[in-house]
Amino acid sequence: MAGELPEFYFRIRENGAAVFRVDTENRQRRIEMDQIAVVNVKNGEIKPQGDRTLSREETKAIRDWLAARRALLARRDIDDIHRAVDYLNLTTQWVQSKATDPQLEMVTDALLLAMHDLRSVLVRKKAERIMGKQGAKDEETE
Repeated sequence: MAGELPEFYFRIRENGAAVFRVDTENRQRRIEMDQIAVVNVKNGEIKPQGDRTLSREETKAIRDWLAARRALLARRDIDDIHRAVDYLNLTTQWVQSKATDPQLEMVTDALLLAMHDLRSVLVRKKAERIMGKQGAKDEETE
């Protein structure tokens, strides 16, 4: 294999990862992976495997991975939203230029309800942000 293997391997799971210590320093010169923990990305919980106690080094490596993973997932969320805006624009163009009446009949109600729901939430959240800023300005002037 080219390059040196990392000390830890994180097998991605639905809500986090299984954490393995990678070992190549054995007589057979095989790659061995010893599961040391499970980490939950949502709540930050780190559960050592079995009766194991994690070292400071292991805990730090897991916390560093957790921070990097959360940052990556946050970037992906925003990227997904930007893609959704693109899809809305492409959908508008499709409706205007290519859609047939039967196709429109199949999707119009679902699209209208989804867009109404999204608009309602966006308007409410925008109002909350504006009111929050206004409330902060009012407190500053008092």
